Order: sequence, then structure tokens, then C-alpha cells
Amino acid sequence: MQIEILELDEGRCRFLLKDASHSDANALRRAITSDIPKMAIDQVEFHLGPIMADGKEYESITPLFDEIVAHRLGQVPIPTDLELMSFREDCVCEGEGCPNCIVMYSLNKIGPCTVYSGDLIPLGHDAFKVKDTLIPIVDLDDGQAILIYAIAEMGTGRRHVKWQATSGVGYKYLPIVEIDETLCDQGMQCVSGCPRKVFDEVDGRPVPARPLDCTLCNTCAEECDQQAITVCSDPRNFVFSFETDGSMTSAKALELALKSLEAGFEEFARMVSELKAETL
Repeated sequence: MQIEILELDEGRCRFLLKDASHSDANALRRAITSDIPKMAIDQVEFHLGPIMADGKEYESITPLFDEIVAHRLGQVPIPTDLELMSFREDCVCEGEGCPNCIVMYSLNKIGPCTVYSGDLIPLGHDAFKVKDTLIPIVDLDDGQAILIYAIAEMGTGRRHVKWQATSGVGYKYLPIVEIDETLCDQGMQCVSGCPRKVFDEVDGRPVPARPLDCTLCNTCAEECDQQAITVCSDPRNFVFSFETDGSMTSAKALELALKSLEAGFEEFARMVSELKAETL
């Protein structure tokens, strides 16, 4: 397998997977979806009772159930740095929770206001401050307040979707769009009929300028009365695309997915070798 990057920015990646089978492509898709480690809030402790602020007593209550607020906090993208953090079960603290495996946040707001993700304050390293600060959590009315402490830890999408670092993960066969110049009448029906705007008119002739945007719908071939257009796919090459939730860059997400896939292959090979050794 080979990878050729087509588009790459902080939150989105598009690439070609070359010389691969459908099984290879699906394995990579599952790795990008479920095997990338990331931080997410897993425990939330709510303060019970009145809250005093500015000489006024506020009721510790919100219009939503605590479970819903905790669920929303779990979906907030937490910055992830694997060089700083480790899985809690693999940490030297043996799962007790320490600065090497958990990050604690506080959230203290009084109404009336809207509580946003940016109101989460990391207790410790500022590197874990939430980057997407405008995710709404809950609206507070006058006299209402919220005081919580939340713990974020490492996980993967296989455990829960809140640890899924990517979204919109998908792939398609590499489209191949060809025009038979001997049959083309230059009617330009394909240029106007293509819903993905794959074709351009160049020197009075239709040209498939953006074949990677083709969805293999075959509309262009149906629009061509001369049957000069052929649309097919390459079963050994795939166009991949995905986005991240902001917890890490798209380049880092792809790197971690490939490392996870490689580790899985190595583990499978080791198990097969051990099985062969037992049968000899």
C-alpha cells in the first residue's frame, strides 16, 4: 500500500490509497474511526447545594438533567498529546489517576448566561485548554449556577464514541473518466449535466478536469448522445477523506491510525507464528 496526500489542513485530510484491496481500505477506515487514542471527559462531579457568589446565593441547578450536561461535556474535544499522557490502565499509578493519565477541569458559572466549552478550566497544564471554546453546554437562568469538576482520560472509539477523534470517514474507488475524441460531438452536455462539475470546457472540447470529484453516478455518460464518455473505477486505488474533532491535527490522526494498523498486523503475525510453533 502507498498513500498520496491530496489535501491536508489542520482539521481535514484527503488522500489516495494506492495498490490496495477493498479489505485493506476497510481496515484503514476502521482504524481511523475507532483506534485513534484521544482524551475525553469521562467523570463529572456536580456540586450540590447553594453556591455563594458576589454576596448572593445561587441555586445549584440547571434546566437540564445532570446526566445530559455530563454527556455534553464528554463530547467536548479535549486536546490530546500522547507524549504527555498515557492510558489510565497502563499508567504507573495503576489506574488510580495521576497527572500522567488524567486531566482535571473545573467549571464555575452563574446565571443568567450560556455555559460554553471554553468555560472549562484545566487544573494544571494550559496545553489542555479546550480549543473550540464556543460549544454550548447549557443555558442558566437568573439565580441558577453550576459548579463541577470533570476528569478527562485517554480512550479510543472502540470504547465509546466520545473517544472518536474523527468523523465523516469514508472512501470510494478511484474514478476513471475517459472521453473518446473520435465519438465526441463537442455538444457539451456532459459539462452542464455533471452534478459534481467534473468537466471543464477547454478550446471548445469537454475535459474531465476534476476526476477525483466524480461520484460514479454516470450522469455524464447518460447525457452524451454519442456515448463518447466512459466512467469506471479502479478497484486497486481508493480516495479517502475524513475530518477531526479538533482534539488533534488530521496529520496526527492519520499517523496514529497507521501505527495502530501496523501494530495490529504485527500482533496477528506473532499469534500465527506461535500457533504454528505449537502444532509442530
